[in-house]
Amino acid sequence: MDIKLKVGQRIKELRLQLGLSQEALANKADVDRTYMTDVENGRRNISVEVLERIIMALEISYADFFNAKEFMK
Repeated sequence: MDIKLKVGQRIKELRLQLGLSQEALANKADVDRTYMTDVENGRRNISVEVLERIIMALEISYADFFNAKEFMK
């Protein structure tokens, strides 16, 4: 599986656990909602700076973000 898709799936999984819409998460991370849609669907190669903003908006540590089944292979 492509790393962009793995990152996107993890973001979506965490967003849904928090009960956030894509728009709410995008606002918290200071990115456009359509950009967030593309990230979650693996269509964007996001920078580490944007990934950091999303992780902070999800209120999770880097370790917890990457400690998921998507990244264990």
